[in-house]
Amino acid sequence: FSLSCVKCISSTGAVCTGSSETCAAGYSCVTAISTTTINGIKTTEYFGRSCVPENQCQRPGIFSTYNSKSKKGISCCYTDNCTPTQPQLLPDNDKPNGLTCPTCKANGTQWCDTGMAMKCTGEETMCIVQHSKITGSSSTELVLRGCATPSICNIGNQTHITDGLSVEVQITCTGSAEGFPHCSYFNGIIAIVIMLILNTA
Repeated sequence: FSLSCVKCISSTGAVCTGSSETCAAGYSCVTAISTTTINGIKTTEYFGRSCVPENQCQRPGIFSTYNSKSKKGISCCYTDNCTPTQPQLLPDNDKPNGLTCPTCKANGTQWCDTGMAMKCTGEETMCIVQHSKITGSSSTELVLRGCATPSICNIGNQTHITDGLSVEVQITCTGSAEGFPHCSYFNGIIAIVIMLILNTA
């Protein structure tokens, strides 16, 4: 059984409109919201609707670097062209949790290591390396390292292609600063939302 869901993205508020597309079997209609703050100041907010595997629903998450924090919220519904409820973002929690991770940012490469480290806080119990690549009329690459919640690390595997653009976000996580055994790829609309956010970070 396959649902039909609205697909759209907006940077101007918590609403967007778009065409209806048929999802893969086992997928739900999703609303996703992502926000980014840099040095404590909110810089971007993106809102999107699409299809997502049911096991990715209702899993908010946070990804932090030395100077930025990105949050994502997801909510789902399960009938044709339904409208999910407004997603919820995790609250700020500045209490250190004992984990320290390398942190850096670099453009045009798949890796960075500046020797900087950060103390992770709250539910951010994983060290993360995120490599983002968008390919179309031109190509962009970005790598970020820092702290993340397990929900950021555990999103399913998919590269998204839309309007002539291919968006791939590879995530590598570990529970310590040494080694990175866990890989995944952001799904669909989440890949686009995160890519747009990180291009502004």
